Amino acid sequence: MASLRHSLSKEPEIELFVKAGFDGQNIGNCPFCQRLFMELWLKGVKFNVTTVDMTRKPEELKDLAPGTNPPFLVFNKELKTDFIKIEEFLEQTLAPPRYPHLSPKYKESFDVGSDIFAKFSAYIKNPHKEANKNLEKALLREFQRLDNYLNAPLPEEIDQDSVEEVQISKRKFLDGNQLTLADCNLLPKLHIIKIAAKKYRDFEIPEEMTGVWRYLHNAYARDEFSHTCPADEEIERTYASVAKKMS
Repeated sequence: MASLRHSLSKEPEIELFVKAGFDGQNIGNCPFCQRLFMELWLKGVKFNVTTVDMTRKPEELKDLAPGTNPPFLVFNKELKTDFIKIEEFLEQTLAPPRYPHLSPKYKESFDVGSDIFAKFSAYIKNPHKEANKNLEKALLREFQRLDNYLNAPLPEEIDQDSVEEVQISKRKFLDGNQLTLADCNLLPKLHIIKIAAKKYRDFEIPEEMTGVWRYLHNAYARDEFSHTCPADEEIERTYASVAKKMS
């Protein structure tokens, strides 16, 4: 019993492997890598991060995870490579009372931004001028959907006994005032869109989308997000060959 208690109280050994940038060392552009990086940081657990140069994988990594691209994880010397399973494993293993749960309370917090990256990809890859307007409109519709959700008060913001009705939500993030798995999923993608769409399509999120801008400002103020973002140049270089010139 004592040894079991000891093993439970011992901090796990965790190493997260993420994609390296173009210099082979800094954090590269990979929303899935950033998602797991944020989740581990939010769990408050000690962990190491190793960047993997995809152009020349070190020999020891070929032995450790042959044929595997980041992100992957070594948890107490056990390799974990399936991204979704890693997320589920961390949520189950690093659980209360010692570590916080990160699952959102509301399903819509996960669903609301689910199409935004696909619409952005279609928009940025399109080489035809005549299709550009409709693709931009489709992307803006997804942003509007997100903005509406962020501005709509959550049930806990509505006081049934109060005479004053809450019109606009004041929450910081998708699911409330705490970052959740839903934010870890969406924020890295929004950051990529913000940088790449501006650079290659001169697209900016409209100022009147106050919910989206409130959300982004609150997110950038958090180290778990801002310190795990790749440099703007990493994103711009990634999309330099993807963003087709329009004709």
